[in-house]
Amino acid sequence: MKAARSSVVSKKGTPWGTIIAVVAIVVLAASVVTYYMVASAPKREQKTREEAAAAFAPSQQDPDPSKRIPGVTTATYEGSVHVTAAERVAYDKTPPFGGPHDQAWAACNGVVYEKAVRNENMVHGLEHGAVWIAYNPAQISGEALDLLKVRVEGKPYTVMSPYPNLDKPISLQSWGHQLKLDSATDERIDQFIAALRTNPYGAYPERDATCDAQIEPGDFDPTPPGPDAKPMDYKGTAGTQQDQPGAGQSGVPSVPATQPSAPASK
Repeated sequence: MKAARSSVVSKKGTPWGTIIAVVAIVVLAASVVTYYMVASAPKREQKTREEAAAAFAPSQQDPDPSKRIPGVTTATYEGSVHVTAAERVAYDKTPPFGGPHDQAWAACNGVVYEKAVRNENMVHGLEHGAVWIAYNPAQISGEALDLLKVRVEGKPYTVMSPYPNLDKPISLQSWGHQLKLDSATDERIDQFIAALRTNPYGAYPERDATCDAQIEPGDFDPTPPGPDAKPMDYKGTAGTQQDQPGAGQSGVPSVPATQPSAPASK
């Protein structure tokens, strides 16, 4: 009997198939967890940065917290002054952060443009409460570029684009405000966004205007504006579409015949 039982046990052998399957499942699970941790790290790190910058959120007692951010430049501009798609504006700042602008705006709801975008379309988005991150493509790339993108992608009222020959690696714009920086790790980027993006206390002219768009913005023009460019005190081109403050997310103005109608390029 003992000999028979020993014979049966020896015939069963080691269950290598089961062991291999279990090991494969464990390795797969570990790989999935590792991939998730690596892939989600930028977003988790950005959440931490945003939490740290929450102290710069505007309030009735502190309507413009950007005044507490070193390096912020401000200027006062009149809103709702429009030009056509064929006209240029001789902006007083580079990149511009206010003044006359195209009657149609570039999409600015978490859009990262791969190519430089026409100033006149970008400024209109600032009028709607957006923050525009511009960067010098000759100075910002790789990890630094990714660090800027995570601040923008999927974020409402935020937009990003390259800006050739920018005098600093990074420049942040909201209506009437600008901050130029050297590093994508600078905490002031998140402070600026927290303080000024859709700030409801008069930091931009058109509260509740949409940042969605139905046009493809024009290309960036690196040449200096010619003598026919509109000055900063321009009062607007006759026949251009007028903004309707308070229109809300559904209040997208009709696209004029002079402006191509297409989804915003990225």
